[in-house]
Amino acid sequence: MKYICLGYIEPNKLESMTESERNAMMDECFSYDDELRRNGHFAGGEALQGPQSAATLRWENGKVAVTDGPYAETKEQIGGILILEARDLNHAIQLMSKHPGVKAGPFEIRPAADLSGMVQQSEERRADA
Repeated sequence: MKYICLGYIEPNKLESMTESERNAMMDECFSYDDELRRNGHFAGGEALQGPQSAATLRWENGKVAVTDGPYAETKEQIGGILILEARDLNHAIQLMSKHPGVKAGPFEIRPAADLSGMVQQSEERRADA
């Protein structure tokens, strides 16, 4: 089963580290990601640029409204996502509890929703229309 792991980090945390501290942390994280890949648990992932480069879309008054940055002010921001293959939530927790990135900020782990049935029903409705 797929689990989406959202990694959070305090703004400017990486920038406040020395270059050697930052390199050591990143090397440790990437080494663990390699271990997850070797064992068939790493299904994908990406780091995210900072919230200053973000845009938030919402539906207002019958149209899309676009605002700069994230929707909510927080002490921590999403720094990246990791898509994990695990047997169940406990297995996902076990795998991610060993990830060195947890030292930089919390990870939120959620099961990915299977929308294949909804997609199929929608395709059938659209084909009938």
